Amino acid sequence: MRTEELVWLPAPKILARTGARELDPQAVVRAHLEAIDRFDPRIHAYIYVDRNARSTSGVDVAVKDSQPVAGMPWTYATPSWKDRIATEDAVPVARARKAGMAVLGKTNLPELAAAIGTTNTLFPATNNPWREGITPGGSSGGSAAAVAAGMATVALGEDMGGSVRIPASCCGVVGLRPTPDRIPCEMVDAAGLSSRGALGRSVADVRYLFSVASATEPHSSSKRAHRIGMAVDSSLGADAACQAACRRAADALRSAGHVVEDIAWDPEPVAAGYAVVRRASMASFPADLSTFGPGIRQLAEQGKSLTAMDYFHAFESATNAANRAVNAPLHTAYDFLITPTLGMVPMDIERVPPFLGDEWRRYVQFVLPVSFAKVPAVSVPAGLHDGLPVGVQLVGQLGEEYALLDFAEQLETMDGFGFQRPPGLEN
Repeated sequence: MRTEELVWLPAPKILARTGARELDPQAVVRAHLEAIDRFDPRIHAYIYVDRNARSTSGVDVAVKDSQPVAGMPWTYATPSWKDRIATEDAVPVARARKAGMAVLGKTNLPELAAAIGTTNTLFPATNNPWREGITPGGSSGGSAAAVAAGMATVALGEDMGGSVRIPASCCGVVGLRPTPDRIPCEMVDAAGLSSRGALGRSVADVRYLFSVASATEPHSSSKRAHRIGMAVDSSLGADAACQAACRRAADALRSAGHVVEDIAWDPEPVAAGYAVVRRASMASFPADLSTFGPGIRQLAEQGKSLTAMDYFHAFESATNAANRAVNAPLHTAYDFLITPTLGMVPMDIERVPPFLGDEWRRYVQFVLPVSFAKVPAVSVPAGLHDGLPVGVQLVGQLGEEYALLDFAEQLETMDGFGFQRPPGLEN
């Protein structure tokens, strides 16, 4: 099998062929390492590559540099930790190794994962595989770019305020944010918002990585018609292309027999609350604030001035608004929700909205309330606008990732949805 075919093989096919002894488990790893050599000098998805990565299953995984991998750099993209080497694997990494996956390396992110692009002062900016100079999204931008460019089978990310779903949408891949703690985390998240997630080129790939990382078994869900609540706009406004992608998805689901109805969406109180919570979380990092980039340092200093009551009121207000927008409809009327993943289409790296600013609120208006609602969500590729990917977000019931992924797979198979190979990546 040619290298070009190997780099795009989905995880289930790799497992079937290696299990039948039709494929050398190292063949896919070698193909991805070759792809990294060819394409990563311009994409900059990786900050570290293990040239000796070994797989017994044929599947390999890239890991966001917010998660430790024994023997590899663990910088979190901040100068305070630029020389830090992890001594232990994160839980999902250890589980991936046990399942026979090769860990290809660590992927880029913004400093402290505090941005919706993927730039920092330690490493080159990560480019979107679809077009040089365009953001891959963030903060799991390196992971999404690696998968989209055929430089890994699957990738691990992390999502607090959209950091798996945002780059999945920008790079045209599938990105799952599970219910928090479904994939264990050995680090403390006082807010309980962060969720380790999975990225892949297909729902099947993401389902496999999630099952391994969460140590759960996939199970089939009902194929019955579902009731779906749809939000396509808010007081913040959304780009027409993002809204159009969501409406096309709704039409496709209706044609398959599902019921789709409009629901209200009020993201502003959630964004206001998150801005307080995130400033506090940056101030609490066990690192020297003087080494942070100027933007992050300013936000962290603002976080240090917050009181416990500031934090409590912000968190309560954001959670109440998220419950009204997300959990109330899911508990009373709908099986799933559908929205655009983002409020804006991918932009130039230099034009990425500043973290926690006004444009940022418009950008994350659909992903952020879901984070505070603490339910699973997945971004599914929904075609292109001006040659760049657009995604739609499907939101499921608490702890029901497999039902959500089964539903997402229905949409993925419909015309106009699912992964497309970016141009210019022929081996």
